[in-house]
Amino acid sequence: MMKRLLVATSLATLCLVSTASAAEKIEMWVRTGIGDSFKKVVEAYNAGHENQVVTTEVPFGELVQKYATAIAGGQAPDALSMDLIYNPAFAAAGQLEDLTDWAKSLPYFNSLSPSHVKLGTYQDKIYGLPLSVETSVFAWNKDLYKKAGLDPEKAPTTWEEIEANAEKIRKLGDDTYGFYFSGGGCGGCMIFTFTPLVWGAGADILSQDGKTATLDTPQMRKAVGLYRDMVKKDLVPASAASDNGTNFLSFTNGKIGQQSLGAFAIGTLVTQYPDINFGVTLIPSVDGKTSSFAGGDNFVITKGTKKIDAVKEFLEYIYSIDGQKVMAKYGSLPTRGDIADQVLAGLDPRMQVGLKAISVAKTPYTLQFNDLINSANGPWATFTNAAIFGDDVDGAFSNAQSEMQSIIDSGQ
Repeated sequence: MMKRLLVATSLATLCLVSTASAAEKIEMWVRTGIGDSFKKVVEAYNAGHENQVVTTEVPFGELVQKYATAIAGGQAPDALSMDLIYNPAFAAAGQLEDLTDWAKSLPYFNSLSPSHVKLGTYQDKIYGLPLSVETSVFAWNKDLYKKAGLDPEKAPTTWEEIEANAEKIRKLGDDTYGFYFSGGGCGGCMIFTFTPLVWGAGADILSQDGKTATLDTPQMRKAVGLYRDMVKKDLVPASAASDNGTNFLSFTNGKIGQQSLGAFAIGTLVTQYPDINFGVTLIPSVDGKTSSFAGGDNFVITKGTKKIDAVKEFLEYIYSIDGQKVMAKYGSLPTRGDIADQVLAGLDPRMQVGLKAISVAKTPYTLQFNDLINSANGPWATFTNAAIFGDDVDGAFSNAQSEMQSIIDSGQ
C-alpha cells in the first residue's frame, strides 16, 4: 500500500513539474504611451493563465529602429505591438511570422478591423492582426454652439456648414475660435484628420498599391481651399500654423468650437474634462460623405519564435469578449465588429461614433510611410503647411507630388 502511495505521489509530482515547465514566458515589446487598455488586458491574461506575458516599453520614436536592430542581432522579442503603418515594411523584409492560415481559421476573422488586416497583409499573406483600434472623428462644443445661436444637438454634415458654424462661433470674440488643427509640420496629425476630407470624396494621396503619388486632385484642392478659407477668415488660431502636434487636443481648453480628433479623445474628455459639453460625429468629406483614418497598432509575431502557440493563445484572449471588454473599459475601441455592441454596453454612447468610423476608415498602404508622411521634413507635412498657410498653392502641389513620387521610386 505504501509503495503504491509513493508511486502515485511521485507521478503527481512529476505531472506538476512537467506542467510548470511547460508554461511559457512571452516577451513582448510595446511603445511608450500605449495606454492602460493594453496594460490591463495583460494583467487580466496573466491572472488566469499559466503562460505569462512580460512587456517592455520602448520609446515610440525608437521602437521601429530598436526592433529592426534586435532582429538583426537575434535578440528580438516574441511579439510586438506595432503601429500598423509599419507592418508592410517589416513583412516585406521577411521578419514577421506568416499568420495567414491561423488568422483565416478564426471564426471572427471577417469581423476584424478591415484597415488593420489590410495593413497587416503583404503579397496576399497576413503578417499582422489588429491589437488596438483608433479612428478620427469630428467633435463640436455644444455650449459654444448654443452661445453662437446654433443648435447644440445638430451635428454638421458638410464643410460648408462647418465653416458657417465656425464664423458664428468666432463672433463670440476674444480667444474663442470656430475651428482648430495642428498644421505646423505635423504630418501625422494632418494625415489623421485632414485626408478623410479627400477619402470620403473618392480620391486618395497614393494609388492603391502605394506605388504612385496621386496628391493633385480636384478633391484635394477643394480640401486645401476649405482650410485656407477658414485661416484667412481668422476662424483658426494663428498658433495652428506652428503647432507640431503639441497642442493637438486644443479642443479641451473650451475655447475651440469644432475640431477633428481621435476617438481616444472621447475618453479623455469624459474622464479629465467633464465640464466640456461636446458631441461627436463622423468626419464629412468635401462632398458630404463620411470618412476616417484607421490608426492604432497591429499585433505581430517575430519570425522564428519558439513560442508561437503561446503568443496565439494570448491574442485569442485579447479577441475574447472578456479581453475586448477590458480594453474598451480603458479607452480602446473593439477590434471585433461582431461583438462590438456587447463590448461597449454601459460605456459612454459617444464611443459608438468611433466604432462606426471603422467601417469607413482608411490607412495609406506604403512601405515608406515614415519618409512620405510622418517625417516633419517630409513631403506630406511640408505640403499641408505650405498649401494651407503659404502663398504658392500650385507650387506646393507640384513640389509635393514630385518629391513623393521620387521617394516612392527610390524604394522600389
